[in-house]
Amino acid sequence: MSGERFFVEGVRSPGDVVALDGSDARKIVTVLRKRSGDTVEIVDSTATAYAARLEIERRAVRVRVLAPMRASAPIRSAVEVTVAQAIPKGQKMDFVVEKLTELGVGSILPFASERSVVTGSGTAKIERWRRLAHTAAAQCGRCDIPPVEEPLSWNELLARFPSYDRVLFPWELAEPAPLRHTLAAAIEGASRILVVVGPEGGFTHDEARLAAAGGATVLSLGRRILRSETAGLVVLAAIAFLTES
Repeated sequence: MSGERFFVEGVRSPGDVVALDGSDARKIVTVLRKRSGDTVEIVDSTATAYAARLEIERRAVRVRVLAPMRASAPIRSAVEVTVAQAIPKGQKMDFVVEKLTELGVGSILPFASERSVVTGSGTAKIERWRRLAHTAAAQCGRCDIPPVEEPLSWNELLARFPSYDRVLFPWELAEPAPLRHTLAAAIEGASRILVVVGPEGGFTHDEARLAAAGGATVLSLGRRILRSETAGLVVLAAIAFLTES
């Protein structure tokens, strides 16, 4: 029922009636073509999933909370991974946010590096990224929505490094080595990991030096140079392979 899962604010319990917002209401009425009495799934702020009965009156859509859904076996990971993504050109960040969410990212930190070409990362764009994370979380069956933070400067991102057990810094100029030879050792014993992904033009030598001085592990993703919008997905998927059960 992942395509019929909707997130609601607050702590809910059976019998509550909750109004759904415009985008969710439109999806229910115009895309799913639901009617009053049909059931959907809602997830509240505690990540508890409930069955809910629809009450539709013209454009107003409400749900009446029913019983909690039987929990499926959770995807367990020993680590929480944050991806800091240098904001790419155009709408590539939309793709990044959507796919990172599907792969189970804990949170997303957009940032600007020396070679970033950022065109309009204002409030409207950030809100769109957050909506995409919301939609992707519902679609893939997550019970949480990864936060997309306000964009950081490079120096602000460096200041975050000590907050993590490990910081991974993929760099195309690192000594080539397959991830299967380096990643397990790099994340051993870590519970909070930050993956820092550079822009289309790559990180500068100075940025790599500062990252290493700040405690980051500079590593290669292999002999192929990946695009900015795919590098983080590769690392996140590899970490999931090593840590999820």
